[in-house]
Amino acid sequence: MTDALVLVLTHLEDQTADMVIGHLGARGAQVVRFDPGADFPGHAEVSAWFVDRPVVRLCTTSRDVDLQQARAVYYRRPTPYLPDNPSQIERFTGTQARLGVGGLLVALPCRYVNHPWAINAAERKPGQLIAARQVGFPVPATLITNRVDDVRAFAAEHGPIVYKPLRATPYTGQDGQSAAMWTTRVDPAELDDTVSRTAHLFQTLIDKVADLRVTVVGGRVFCVRIDSGLLDWRQDYDRLSYTVVDPPPGLADRCLAYLQEFGLYFGAFDFALHRDGTPFFLECNPNGQWGWLEDATGAPIAAAVADLLLEKHDRL
Repeated sequence: MTDALVLVLTHLEDQTADMVIGHLGARGAQVVRFDPGADFPGHAEVSAWFVDRPVVRLCTTSRDVDLQQARAVYYRRPTPYLPDNPSQIERFTGTQARLGVGGLLVALPCRYVNHPWAINAAERKPGQLIAARQVGFPVPATLITNRVDDVRAFAAEHGPIVYKPLRATPYTGQDGQSAAMWTTRVDPAELDDTVSRTAHLFQTLIDKVADLRVTVVGGRVFCVRIDSGLLDWRQDYDRLSYTVVDPPPGLADRCLAYLQEFGLYFGAFDFALHRDGTPFFLECNPNGQWGWLEDATGAPIAAAVADLLLEKHDRL
């Protein structure tokens, strides 16, 4: 049992965080759940003193704590400080909250899983591809461009090819319904000058038999094979089947080396498993979802996250 203080930054409906909080509570940890973008200032007060030593006091309806004493912070999915289409006053107050309260939170001298600055750096696909090659992952031939001629030349050399967004960005379709952009096979003959409007990512199509979702928590590696028959398994979860498997030789060590490159303690890796057994690196989400995998397979990921948050370590 422990009386360690753990700060969980996420929104109220985050069921994945609930799984971790359950393990923390069972071990006697003092858990403070705080969604600064939603809770402050209406449901929380924050004061910080920088005199003899820093003191960061957070007062909510159920807690009054010095966050400087936190052993760890679990950064999940907090609400943005600024709403969509903010008014002038909302822009001012939201910006002050982000720089004031947010600035205090990111400066806490403890372990972050993961630190938002590390997440921000690790979310960018070009950096992911460079780091993946540096640690020895096989990576599909990739082109990022807004030049249609370069796409056609790339397809001629590395085709067949697929398109995928550099970041998942929800949008509203012509029918008014929310939609998403999935990995899609590309016919170069159908491309036109609309490619020039922004940056796009194209990759050679991997002749895969399945996908691997590899969730890394500290030094623990959970490898799940996903069979679907889909080019992008996220498109239809009802068609997925899961099998917990041992990671291919060398993959676990490379995952750990990759996380170290970005200063991460957690990562959700996606690999396309070629029919010859080679796992091709697709991406690593530094704040990826995993709750549904634990529900489907029983892999003890939530317990591993709680272990990592409670682990004793040198404070910053």
